[in-house]
Amino acid sequence: MFGYYLDLALHSLKRNKALTALMVLAIALGIGASMTTLTVLHVLSGDPLPGRSGTLYYPQIDPRDNGGLLPGKEPPEQLTYIDGLNLLHAKRADRQALMTGGAVPIQPDSAELDPFYVEARYTTADFFPMFGTRFRYGQGWNAADDEAKAREVVINSELNERLFGGANSVGRTLRIGDTTFRIAGVLDDWAPSPHFYDLNTGSYGYAEQVFMPLLTALDLHMDHNGSTDCWGNGAGGAGHIYPAASCVWMQFWVQLDTPAKAAEYQEFLIHYSEQQKALGRFVKAPNVRLRNVMQWLSYEMVVPDDVRLQTGLAFGFLLVCLVNTVGLMLAKFLRGAGELGVRRALGASKRALFAQLLVESGVVGLVGGIGGLLLALLGLWVVRHRPSDYAALAHLDPTMLFTTFLLAVGASLLAGLLPAWRACQIAPALQLKSN
Repeated sequence: MFGYYLDLALHSLKRNKALTALMVLAIALGIGASMTTLTVLHVLSGDPLPGRSGTLYYPQIDPRDNGGLLPGKEPPEQLTYIDGLNLLHAKRADRQALMTGGAVPIQPDSAELDPFYVEARYTTADFFPMFGTRFRYGQGWNAADDEAKAREVVINSELNERLFGGANSVGRTLRIGDTTFRIAGVLDDWAPSPHFYDLNTGSYGYAEQVFMPLLTALDLHMDHNGSTDCWGNGAGGAGHIYPAASCVWMQFWVQLDTPAKAAEYQEFLIHYSEQQKALGRFVKAPNVRLRNVMQWLSYEMVVPDDVRLQTGLAFGFLLVCLVNTVGLMLAKFLRGAGELGVRRALGASKRALFAQLLVESGVVGLVGGIGGLLLALLGLWVVRHRPSDYAALAHLDPTMLFTTFLLAVGASLLAGLLPAWRACQIAPALQLKSN
């Protein structure tokens, strides 16, 4: 029966080419605009580490004084160096990594390359297994290297390609400033987006090229990049290379494999805050947070407001297109009242006619979806050429491809409900007379 309805629908659409083209155009425009913005929103709000993000948590504690603070205020978004080391050495999580951002000067061995700076991450050994980084060659350093301030680095594939032509560079040396490092590993293409583990250095389109043990970087006075907040006598660390003891500038992530471990770790943070208050370092009552990756990204509102606004406007435009499609379908179905009257006179039920007209609406939606897909691809191409840090991420994945056709067909069926119902309510005699 569906094949018969489909055949009738195709013949009907061919008879009214102008109306058919207008309906398809309206659906395509609405789908193209909405899928372009929805795809960008989908990409930006996606999970940067699928399968792992639910067990990765970002602890926050509050070491600030009471000056100018309101009750219930969120704790700082970073840790002081002292608190970071204390939590790291406590080892109360399955894995833990302390880190901050930086920039390092690369001194290439090749005379054809001039020295250049690259973004760097100073971190501890658990960073690699905890975040599931993929290695093309070698591996990360270990905890003993952290404590020994070893001259070991991990580089990413882009820097490896630039310096060594993509060859296995594990065991080779790399000059950073005046210091020689041994390359322990080369990352494969790994750049989680959003850059969840340090949003201070950029949310999207940011990737470090050198990873170095934290204590090694601090010992060598490597440049620090990122946000720093100070209070009390912190004074911003003036006269020092790194921020003062009362400044927050470190990020700390932990892996907690079960909800019970997460609850225990939150209790540990409260206990730690009480202990530091007893020691005189903290003055506030314990004010702690423990968010997983997606909760952290939601709290930080990493998706730009303009992207959400554009998505809302695009779906408003789709609604306008659907309203116009309803009018066009109503005109088309009523124009074919004579044919419907003949079918009713030959014994076809209202339900059969209604199904026939909905199949016709679905065909319009399917063709409109193809047009909408082409327009969405064009829209995403335009987005990729915009000067924004997330532009390169604007690509249509299989999920959004399926969503395009699902939305197009669903919207056209919805638009066809009223015209189909209205056309089926006309008495066969009137339908035949109108013909």
